[in-house]
Amino acid sequence: MTKEYDREYFDRWYRGRNRVHTHGEVRRKIMLAVATAEYFLRRPIETVLDVGAGEGAWLTHLRPARRKVSYLGIEPSDYAIEAFGSTRNLRKGSFATLGDLRLKGPYDLVVCSDVLHYLTQREISQGIGELARLTGGVAYLEVLTEEDNIVGDLHGLNRRPAAWYRRRFERAGFRWVGPYLWISPSLRDEVSGLEMA
Repeated sequence: MTKEYDREYFDRWYRGRNRVHTHGEVRRKIMLAVATAEYFLRRPIETVLDVGAGEGAWLTHLRPARRKVSYLGIEPSDYAIEAFGSTRNLRKGSFATLGDLRLKGPYDLVVCSDVLHYLTQREISQGIGELARLTGGVAYLEVLTEEDNIVGDLHGLNRRPAAWYRRRFERAGFRWVGPYLWISPSLRDEVSGLEMA
């Protein structure tokens, strides 16, 4: 059965009683990512790239905190693009096709939340290098691993060890600096020993 990221999917997992995260939980994640990026950049963030943006929910939380931030969401869902593409600056694409989109970058904050564990190893390999190239500050890479107690959408979920993702991210040039947070290859040599997780 093919997974369809349509309105019914988003209603079920993001708004309905089966929703995995509350608005408060999402906002806390966003503020953590923003604060970490600004800490390492030593200035307010100006640009955000959200890969697998869904309906662009991160933008609705970012705007009140950083009014002038430039946000671009990349999303494969036809429904999300049609419903929110113009109002939330969503563009059709996927993690695996990032290189084909010819995005300029770099972005101060790159988000890829709740996406990678649904992708094949090949799709991750196709996009990880471009994701690293586009990250000028910090990447927020929220991934569920086989060690986690997972609730929510299990359809198509690939259970991989956390160590597998760490190796992939490090080979792409990222350095781990906190919960789901990875500093860009361009800033990695500026991180001190105790700033790394």
